[in-house]
Amino acid sequence: MRVIAGRAKGHRLAGPPSRATRPTSDLVRGAIFSALDSMGADLSRTLDLYAGSGALGIEALSRGAQRCDFVERDARACASIRQNLSKTGFEGQGEVVCLPVERALPRLEGLYTLVLADPPYAQEATATLEVLAERGLVEAGRSTLVLEHSSREEAPERLAGLTQVKTLKHGDSAVSLYR
Repeated sequence: MRVIAGRAKGHRLAGPPSRATRPTSDLVRGAIFSALDSMGADLSRTLDLYAGSGALGIEALSRGAQRCDFVERDARACASIRQNLSKTGFEGQGEVVCLPVERALPRLEGLYTLVLADPPYAQEATATLEVLAERGLVEAGRSTLVLEHSSREEAPERLAGLTQVKTLKHGDSAVSLYR
């Protein structure tokens, strides 16, 4: 696993020691950021939920995000994110919140322009992700939400007050983008 573009291109990232997390492949990460670029998405303030290794958020930082908050419940994965931030030189631009997403969301503040969510089970996470809009963390017309899910699952048409604009499928993985 490596950073595929931008300032930290080529840096290898450490994966969490747990097999409970499955990192987003380089191919899927590339497709996500290509789609975001073609949409003109604003990466400036990014939130990486269910962060695992932090690869998605670090990719956003490498491509110009000014700040990224990482939310991950597993302490070993949080240590991997911190290690990866240090390795890529982004430690001053990222904060790691080591809590389950549902407990972390009430602690987060401000508007995020990009939310990256790769939950273990997307359908179970949709209620949690709805809280993003209730807390003012996303806003239609200003925020983009990326939800990674199984290609066998249908993503909701609306999520967190945003409307699905595109779904990309790559093998067993699918990514739905909302604005």
